[in-house]
Amino acid sequence: MTNGVIFQYIPGTGLAAPGQFFEVNSGGQYQPTTRIVLQGHATAAGSLALDTPTPVASQNDADAFAGPGSMLREMFRLAAANAPAQPIWIEAVADPGTPPAQWTLTVATLPAPGQGVIEICGRQIPIAVSTTDTTATVAASLGAAINAFYDTLTNAMLPLTATVATNVVTLLARHAGAIMNDVDIYNSTAPSNVLGATGVLTVAQPVLGTGTPTLSSALAALGDDPADFVASPFSDAINLAAASIAFNDTSGRWSWSRQSYGHYWTVSTSAFSALTTLGLSLNDRHELIIGRFPGSVTPSWEWVAGRTALESTWLSDVTTGNVSRNQTGRVVQGVRGPRSRSGLWNYSARNTLLNSGISTTTIDTSGNVMIDKTVTCYRVGTSGQPDTVFRDIQAIYQAAGGIQYIRAMLAVEQGQKSFAASNPGNLAAISTPSDIKGTFVHAYTDLVDRGVFQDADTFTRNLIVQANASNPARCDVLAPIERVNPLDILAVNATFYQQYPTGF
Repeated sequence: MTNGVIFQYIPGTGLAAPGQFFEVNSGGQYQPTTRIVLQGHATAAGSLALDTPTPVASQNDADAFAGPGSMLREMFRLAAANAPAQPIWIEAVADPGTPPAQWTLTVATLPAPGQGVIEICGRQIPIAVSTTDTTATVAASLGAAINAFYDTLTNAMLPLTATVATNVVTLLARHAGAIMNDVDIYNSTAPSNVLGATGVLTVAQPVLGTGTPTLSSALAALGDDPADFVASPFSDAINLAAASIAFNDTSGRWSWSRQSYGHYWTVSTSAFSALTTLGLSLNDRHELIIGRFPGSVTPSWEWVAGRTALESTWLSDVTTGNVSRNQTGRVVQGVRGPRSRSGLWNYSARNTLLNSGISTTTIDTSGNVMIDKTVTCYRVGTSGQPDTVFRDIQAIYQAAGGIQYIRAMLAVEQGQKSFAASNPGNLAAISTPSDIKGTFVHAYTDLVDRGVFQDADTFTRNLIVQANASNPARCDVLAPIERVNPLDILAVNATFYQQYPTGF
């Protein structure tokens, strides 16, 4: 071995025979990758084993693994529509085993001839009504259309199946659980819909879905494999507590001994006051809850899958600064809110929800569901004082992405070395506190250039790198990191004059 040069394979001593020897090593070019993991229900028609994260490359894969029309299949569809290049994995969780939700569509009187349309989860199912039809044949046509529904443009399917008895269509949810009560069934009274005429079709839900699955096994199955965005529609207290354990800083995925990171994304459908109460009951920076408007057309599992995937496209990017950007106004493809705008949140309500740890949404006049602001459930520090450091979701992914980059640079420049206070012989096999500090400064400066962190000069002045007092093989570092913030608020004092004063 020569001064300043280190070899991985060529011996440093003992070679006598002549030759020109080259060993080939990687210089350590870093390119981050992130993974979405969708947790939901599959059907018996799918081949996916429970609690087994599985990569999915196409809608055909999702059908085969999770079953056509299943919750998990639809979650993949929405995620892929909003993040077509993002690696997506799916993980089936057992449903609670309770009786599935049921609805009935009763054709009470014969409609006029024409086209009838029933809408389920925003998907329109048309049927033709002729002069020779009876209430029973109309019901049969409706049931057949529901079972055969497949949107060739969006690949959407329905979360329920139909059976028919005389003039009554019975709809059965594909899965058990209270979450299936999110299914929206709508019969428009528009004149063009013959089923919407008074007294023609009655929609009822005689059986409500009950029960909630438990995610503990699914979260445990993640291990320390990549799971940067874990999206699930289950936001009950038991599953939020399970996610808190899975991602915690002591022994979970964010702990010093595991460093596998990730975040739990979920959704809650409630009125403003209930959402506020929910947010104020929590304080966890590794979870976030998207508030969903009651009466929304698209079910909650599609809301959380679509929004998580959309935001992942920027939050994954620690190369061009996208991780730090404000995401307000981005449209979540394939997701719809409520038909009525009367319950949408005004600025005051959104501000209250955000300060309570609930992520907010806006809906434009065209019905597009848009990101307002996404926050974690973290509100106060260890002594109960307000703490906004990890409120923004950007902070979580800046921390994870930035640390992973610094670790990669340390592995390349300081890995497999010995440790000494100084290196007078300039041996490449030795690292010193000064060398390690140089790598930290280099990596931090790179991250400043990449729009993740800022103020490299202040970081360098306050960076402490020193040998541990009791363990000579250990180096201790204090790294004071300042992140780049999203531009959320622009405050302007627009002062008008009839005429500018002289000398203005």
